[in-house]
Amino acid sequence: MPADLGAVVWLTGLPCSGKSTLAEELARRFVARGRLVRVLDGDVIRRALWPELGFSREDRDTNVRRTGFLAELFVEHGLIVIVALVSPYARARDEVRSRIQRFVEVFVDCPIDECVKRDVKGLYAAQRAGTVRGVTGVDDPYEAPARPDVHVRTDRADVASCADAVIARTLELGLISDAR
Repeated sequence: MPADLGAVVWLTGLPCSGKSTLAEELARRFVARGRLVRVLDGDVIRRALWPELGFSREDRDTNVRRTGFLAELFVEHGLIVIVALVSPYARARDEVRSRIQRFVEVFVDCPIDECVKRDVKGLYAAQRAGTVRGVTGVDDPYEAPARPDVHVRTDRADVASCADAVIARTLELGLISDAR
């Protein structure tokens, strides 16, 4: 397949693991390569498009499926779609992946202790205070990808190095061309 077709780069990981930061860096790099890019950030998408969803397993899976469908629509028009979404359950992620041929799963791995330190949204603090329940990785499970296409450790590598790894893999898979 030609490398100018659309593709999905799906970033999954715990809250505050660095998905949104990595997504923005990847977007800059893909644009620099002349690609049309859309970032679908989980927090923004959920709030703007389906605020009726809660945080039950069923609602989280629905969020993943809907976001995957939206990504698929952009891919059909040749965009690189970078999805930054916790997407905690493997089955929902696999379902989306099965529908999108040009798909790269990136495990944005960061230990929970580091995510808690980063806690930019106050989510972990709210969970500790008892005002929020069902925080992924604390009192709700996160099923890490068994065989992600890319595995980055954001507690050990800076965003540039993580983006380098993702770009290298998209090149290996032929999802983008090496021309800049």
